[in-house]
Amino acid sequence: MTFLRRGAIHLFRFAGIDLFLHWSWFLLAIIEVRYSLGNYSSPGWKVLEYLALFAIVTMHEYGHALACRQVGGTPDQIVLWPLGGVAYVNPPQRPGATLWSIAAGPLVNVALVPVLLALVFASHALGWASIMPNLYMFLRAVLEIDVLLLVFNMMPIYPLDGGQILRSLLWFAVGRARSLQWAVWVGFVGAAGLIFWAFESKSTWIAIIAIFILTNCWTGLRHAQALAKIAKLPRHVGYACPSCHTAPPVGRFWLCGLCKQPFDMFETQAICPNCSARFSTTRCLDCGVMRPANEWVPEATVLAKS
Repeated sequence: MTFLRRGAIHLFRFAGIDLFLHWSWFLLAIIEVRYSLGNYSSPGWKVLEYLALFAIVTMHEYGHALACRQVGGTPDQIVLWPLGGVAYVNPPQRPGATLWSIAAGPLVNVALVPVLLALVFASHALGWASIMPNLYMFLRAVLEIDVLLLVFNMMPIYPLDGGQILRSLLWFAVGRARSLQWAVWVGFVGAAGLIFWAFESKSTWIAIIAIFILTNCWTGLRHAQALAKIAKLPRHVGYACPSCHTAPPVGRFWLCGLCKQPFDMFETQAICPNCSARFSTTRCLDCGVMRPANEWVPEATVLAKS
């Protein structure tokens, strides 16, 4: 997903989280407003509808980011693009923390449903359908957008929210690597179904979504295979990652930034044996978090604090 960051424009920073908008969002907005008025009498209402979509997706992604921070994770930034939004979050590598970080996004859409329903019912009761038809149709469209986004995101297809929630639930039973593998295979099946749907309906957008899902499933499968290999490695006794509480593996898996030689960070006490460079931080191979080397306290100490 790095291509999204390269083509993104910084909009604002809220709650310590930067929001970016990919340039393609503007292109799609122009196409939608120019060629699709819907039931409105002027393009201004279509602009407002598109801004409402922007607001709903933004709130959804902030739900992910703020929930991640609540469980002790690190929310980085949010990027919006035509297929939705991407919250770059790094929750603690525990199933419960990951589950809450993912589920909080769709819960924002769930919370919006009764509010939007009340507005639609109230506008209907007040006769806005005939008095102010544009406003009435706008409120109905916003409700439909929110419900459609919720239903789509909750499909159990990785990497959609539903697929990641499925992975988090499986994590409790079968572990981190295997849960990701199973969720990815479900995602492949779902992507195949979307491809068939795209051909049947001759929809370019559904085909693009299917390709996006296939690409992420392939990346997820490779990541799951790497996690499975790491899980089988012998571990250093007496150390634990301060983020995921996992003992580091034994082996030359850390690369020196100066001489580019691999070495075992914990065997040499964070000193490269080739060029004698000392490292103050260490990356966990299990959760990917970079933390100061002196925070990798003995496992007994971590267990006593938890």
